[in-house]
Amino acid sequence: DLRRARAAAESMIPTTTGAAKAVSLVLPQLKGKLNGMAVRVPTPTVSMTDLVCELEKTATAEDINAAFKNAAEGELKGVLEYSEEPLVSIDYRGNEHSSIVDGLSTMVIEGNLVKVVSW
Repeated sequence: DLRRARAAAESMIPTTTGAAKAVSLVLPQLKGKLNGMAVRVPTPTVSMTDLVCELEKTATAEDINAAFKNAAEGELKGVLEYSEEPLVSIDYRGNEHSSIVDGLSTMVIEGNLVKVVSW
């Protein structure tokens, strides 16, 4: 991949990821409904996921955030974390959670197009 070979220490590089395939192995009901890409950036050890999905029902950003917060405090405690702090990538370095939802970045368009950012 020529993109990955060029000035990696100073560039953002669009590339492929196996994450979408891995999700469908864990959640087979999502097979064929999920895709993804990666952007390699010159930062150590922390990555970010930008998830955009279309819901069958309408929801607000507050509804979405409440669902993630409830999951982080309940059945996914220790795996999922929810945050409304204005943090950046370096702040998540060393965090042992699999995913930290950035509640400040949640967006909803027309009630059913949702964007969730997670570190």
